[in-house]
Amino acid sequence: MAVQHLNKRNFKQTMEHNPFVIVDFWATWCEPCVVFKPVFEAASEAYPDVVFAMVNVDDEPEISSYFHVKQIPALMAVRDQILVDAQVGKMSRSELENAIQSWAGFDVTDIRRHFSEKALP
Repeated sequence: MAVQHLNKRNFKQTMEHNPFVIVDFWATWCEPCVVFKPVFEAASEAYPDVVFAMVNVDDEPEISSYFHVKQIPALMAVRDQILVDAQVGKMSRSELENAIQSWAGFDVTDIRRHFSEKALP
């Protein structure tokens, strides 16, 4: 699957309608970001059930500010609208694959139960 580019118009919808999203916060002037981009794109082809998305921090400062992104590249792994992990810095292909497998196996059941119990009167 091709990497999606997120902005204020499509960010929320992407998060709400996809069970597993990995977001790469990046910028064109960031050399580690540019080096990491082909690794991220290759992973998007290898894991078609995962949505791989990019947020350009210069074009979308509100999104990066909301998530307190201070360094790039920064990855954010979201499962069922729950942020399960965040990583700063470029990763090798094997490091990214290991992280994806870990994030895919993360059980969000207890987190969902916690928030559903909090919502009860």
